[in-house]
Amino acid sequence: MKKIIAASAVLLTVGSASFLPVVNASAEEKAAPAAVTAPAAGAAAAAPEAPVLKVDKGDTAWILVCTALVILMTVPALGLFYGGLVRSKNMLSVLMQCLVVFSLIMVLWAVYGYSLAFTEGGAFYGGFDRLFLMGITPESIAATFSKGVGIPEFAFVVFQAAFAGITVCLIIGAFVERIKFSAVLLFAILWFTFSYLPVAHMVWFWPGPDAFTDAAAAEKATAISGWLFQKGALDFAGGTVVHINAAIAGLVGSYVVGKRLGYGKEPLKPHSLTLTMVGASLLWVGWFGFNAGSALEASGGAALAFVNTLMATAAAVLTWTLVEWVIKGKPSMLGGASGAVAGLVAVTPAAGFVGVGGALVIGLIGGALCFWGVTGLKKILKADDSLDVFGVHGVGGITGALLTGVFASP
Repeated sequence: MKKIIAASAVLLTVGSASFLPVVNASAEEKAAPAAVTAPAAGAAAAAPEAPVLKVDKGDTAWILVCTALVILMTVPALGLFYGGLVRSKNMLSVLMQCLVVFSLIMVLWAVYGYSLAFTEGGAFYGGFDRLFLMGITPESIAATFSKGVGIPEFAFVVFQAAFAGITVCLIIGAFVERIKFSAVLLFAILWFTFSYLPVAHMVWFWPGPDAFTDAAAAEKATAISGWLFQKGALDFAGGTVVHINAAIAGLVGSYVVGKRLGYGKEPLKPHSLTLTMVGASLLWVGWFGFNAGSALEASGGAALAFVNTLMATAAAVLTWTLVEWVIKGKPSMLGGASGAVAGLVAVTPAAGFVGVGGALVIGLIGGALCFWGVTGLKKILKADDSLDVFGVHGVGGITGALLTGVFASP
């Protein structure tokens, strides 16, 4: 059974997919003009200058604020959300796991994670040009989605670091209350290295829009991009890289670790839905940085992602509440908070690609399907996914990824 689940994990992770740009280049590299010879009669025309990426202070400020919001999503938001859902005796262990795992991933990101995810290398991993963030200075520039526009590379480094940190922490919820702290740390290192980094590179790495100058250049630029990017995968802010990736790992982990003592025989009730509500609310606020920040510029695209994040989440809260009301006879605070997270997850891959109408539909469908994911599907899978990581992030991420293709507007 474990082999079947593991194989399914690989297929689902590779099969859904995404799209978000990034390139590593210093200001000097971008500004260096092509060599030209002194003009002379009959001499060949001078080679055109390489494009110069301009950095706007507004874009820089926006990305740094969004980075802080994404960090807020893990410490303390995810810790509070998960901590409220476990029994009181496990509250501190969940908070400790979130804090230390996040800190661990930050260090690994600086040592080798950023380099392997966001530099040119192969189709599945990047290279070693940025180990220990080597070669990056305050003047180094990373590309955005617009030609001629860049942001400080350090800003892009920390923005993506926050994504990596919360992704690994999401998995913890699938096997909390029954795993040793040392095992969590070892798992975090291995999964980050051999799952998160290659998926992030496959989906999100490309040389930036300035590399696409003509058909030949576009073909060359696409050839050095990540494998799923080459296939045309769409994922605005992490439906595949973050949510499906983490959810599959959580599901497999729940099978490997085994069920909690007393699971299915005695109630394992949340000890504080108040903390869960606070955590969910902070996640919603932080998610604006997660989705709108993925536009990489303070632009209309960021505004679209922002409003879609608001509307889809609200729609999912209403859907989950209504479905729970009809099926169970009354709505619950836990259901409302879970619906909010379901909507946030579902709209993530589509946030900057669809209109507001599409976002509302994604939220409505995502809320209903995630309710089924934590009730009906969970029983079918017979997994003790403690805090429904797969039921919400897996089902919601897959739903959003598929519906992105339905509602994406060119």
